[in-house]
Amino acid sequence: MTAVTQSQFFQQLKKYYTFYTGGFIAFVIVLAILEQMGLPPKWIGFIFLGATIALYAGIGIMSKTADVSEYYVAGRRVPAIFNGMATGADWMSAASFIGMAGTLYLAGYDGLAFVLGWTGGYVLVALFLAPYLRKFGQFTIPDFLGSRYNGNLPRTIGVIAAIICSFTYVVAQIYGVGIITARLTGIEFQYGVFLGLAGILVCSFLGGMRAVTWTQVAQYIILIIAYMIPVVWLSVAHTGNPVPQIAYGQVLQQVTQLENEFNNAETTKGAAEASARAAFKAQQDSFEARIAALDEAVAAGTGDAFLEAQRAEAGNPDDFAATTDALKAAWKKSADGAKGKTGPVSAHATAFAGKGAEAKARANPDATEADIAAAKAEDQEASNIKRRNFIALVLCLMVGTASLPHILMRYYTTPSVRDARKSVFWSLFFIFLLYFTAPALAVLVKFEVYSNLVGSSFAALPAWVANWSAVDATLMKIVDINLDGIVQLAEITIGGDLIVLATPEIAGLPYVISGMVAAGGLAAALSTADGLLLTIANALSHDVYYKMIDPKASTVRRLAISKGLLVLVALFAAYTASLKPGDILFLVGAAFSLAASAFFPALVLGVFWKRANYLGAVVGMLAGLGVCMYYMVITYPFFGGVAANQWFSIAPIAAGVFGMPIGFIGVIVGSLISKAPSLEIQQLVDHVRYPNLVGDIDTRAT
Repeated sequence: MTAVTQSQFFQQLKKYYTFYTGGFIAFVIVLAILEQMGLPPKWIGFIFLGATIALYAGIGIMSKTADVSEYYVAGRRVPAIFNGMATGADWMSAASFIGMAGTLYLAGYDGLAFVLGWTGGYVLVALFLAPYLRKFGQFTIPDFLGSRYNGNLPRTIGVIAAIICSFTYVVAQIYGVGIITARLTGIEFQYGVFLGLAGILVCSFLGGMRAVTWTQVAQYIILIIAYMIPVVWLSVAHTGNPVPQIAYGQVLQQVTQLENEFNNAETTKGAAEASARAAFKAQQDSFEARIAALDEAVAAGTGDAFLEAQRAEAGNPDDFAATTDALKAAWKKSADGAKGKTGPVSAHATAFAGKGAEAKARANPDATEADIAAAKAEDQEASNIKRRNFIALVLCLMVGTASLPHILMRYYTTPSVRDARKSVFWSLFFIFLLYFTAPALAVLVKFEVYSNLVGSSFAALPAWVANWSAVDATLMKIVDINLDGIVQLAEITIGGDLIVLATPEIAGLPYVISGMVAAGGLAAALSTADGLLLTIANALSHDVYYKMIDPKASTVRRLAISKGLLVLVALFAAYTASLKPGDILFLVGAAFSLAASAFFPALVLGVFWKRANYLGAVVGMLAGLGVCMYYMVITYPFFGGVAANQWFSIAPIAAGVFGMPIGFIGVIVGSLISKAPSLEIQQLVDHVRYPNLVGDIDTRAT
C-alpha cells in the first residue's frame, strides 16, 4: 500500500468514526426523550443490548474476510491512533471498566497498585517488545518463539501458555458480560453469560483481527463516553466543577471526615456503627463456636448425632446443613474469611475497625508492656506484608502487561515499526483517560453511599439496592444486623464489580444513563474477549495446525479451523464463567502473573541476548509457568489452597513474582549449558534489533 493510499484510508476512518460518535450520542438523546415519555427501564435495557450487539455484528459482517493477512493481523495497515484506540478497548477489559473504580472504592490507596502496574507496563511494551515484534513481522507470539528458538517445542509451550493466560482472562470478561446482561435484561446470570457470548463471537468469528480491530475502535468510543458522563455528573452535583479529576480532592476530605465519625464511638454515627460491628462480631463468634463444636464431635465420632441435634434445634434442617457446610468450607479455606464473599461478616464491618493492634492494646487497662510490644510487632508485620504485596502486584501487572499475547498481537497490525512505537503512545493516552478518572469515580460514589445511604431507613431503601441484589446477592446486600431499622455502613455489602455499573442509579440519574454505562461495560468486556478468543483460536489453528500438523493446508481450511476452535473455546469459557470461579480482578491479575512468568523472560532475552537458545527457552518457560501455577493452586481457595501456604505472605494474584525470576534463571542456565544458537538465528536477532536493517520477515509467516 502506497503512502497516499494509506493517507486516504486514514482520512476515511476519521470521517466514519466521527459520524459514528455523533450517531451514538444522538441515539442516547432519543432514548432519554423516550424515557421521559414513559418507556419502561426494561425496554431501555433491551434496546441498548440489542443495538450495541447489532452494531458490532454489522461491523463484523462488513469486515468479513478470507484473506489470511487480514484475518490474523488486519492487513498490517491500521493507523497508529486507531490502533491505540483498539488497544485501549482491548486493554480496558471488564477489570478496568467495571473493577478498577470498585477496587479503589473498597481498598483505597492499595487499589492504586493496579493503576501503577497496568500503566507502567506500557513503558515496558514500548521499550522492550512492541517495535521489535512488529519488525519481526509474523502473526502470533508463538510464531516468534518458534522461529527465534528454532523449534516446535518452544512454539508449543508458547501456545499452551497463551491458551492458559488468555483463557483465564477471557473467563473474567465473560463473567462481566453475564453481570451486565443480567442487569440489562433481568434474566438469570447463568443465562446472561451465554446471551452475551453471542456478541463476543459475532465479530471475531466473521472477520478475525480485521473485524475485531474496527469493532474495538467503536467499542472504545462507547465505553469512554459511558464512563465519563456519570462521574462528570456527580462532580457537578457535589462540587460544581465539571472536571472530576480536579474536583474530587475536596470530596475526599469529606469522605475522610465521615469515616472518622463512623470510627468514633462517642458520636451518634459512631455509636450506631459500633453497635452493628458488635452484632457482626457476636454472629462471627457464634459461627466459629458452632464449627469448633462440629469439629470436636467429628473427631469424637459423634458428628452425625451432633448435626442431627443442631438440625432439630434450628427448625430448618436443610437450611442449617447447607449453612454449616458453607461456613465450614469458608472458614477453613480463608484466613481472612470475615472479609470474603462467603464469610458471614460484611466487608464494611471490618473495613473501618480503625485501630491497629497496638492502639487496641493501649486501650485495654489490663494490657502489660509485653502485650503492647507484641501488638506493636503485629502491626509492623501487617504493614510489611501489605507493602510486599503492593510491590509484588505492581511488578506482576507491569511485566504481565508487556507479555500478554492479545496485547502484543495488536502491534503486528500497524504499517511499520515507527507506527508501532507511536501506537504505544496513543494506547497509553486512551487508557490514561479512564485510569485518571477511576479514583474520582470511586471517591464520589463513596461519598454518595456515606452521605445518603448510610443513616437511611430500611423501610425506604432505594430501588437500586433490590435491583442489584436480584442480579447477585454477593454483590449487593444490606442486613439490619442490630435491628434498629437504620442502615449503618457495617451493614452494607457492596461488591467492587458493581460500583461503576450502579453509579447512575446510586446518584439518581435517569435510567438511560444506567443503560449507557452498562453498554460501555459490555463494550469493554466484549472488546477484550474478542481479542483473547482470537488469540487462543489463532494459536491453535496457525501455530499448531498449520505450522506443525499440515503446512500445506489451504487458506479456507486454516480459517475454517480457526473459526470452529473459536466457538468451542468460547462455549467452554462461558461455562467456566457461569461457575463464578473468582472475582473479575483476581482472574485478570492471575492472567498477568501467568503471562509474566511464561513469556517475559523468553521474549526479552530472545530480543536482547543472542546467546539465548532452544533449551533455555524450553526450561525457562516451563519452569516459570509451572512455579506460578503451583503457587496459585496451593494458595487460592477455589483450587482448594489455603493462605497458610503463602510464601512471604504474598497473595496468589501476585504469583508471578516467583515465576518470573525462575523463568529468567531457566532461560539463562539452559542457554549456558547448551550450545549457542546457529548463525542464522543470531542474524535474525540482529535484524529485529537494529534499525539499519529494514523490513519485516514476512516470508516466514506465509
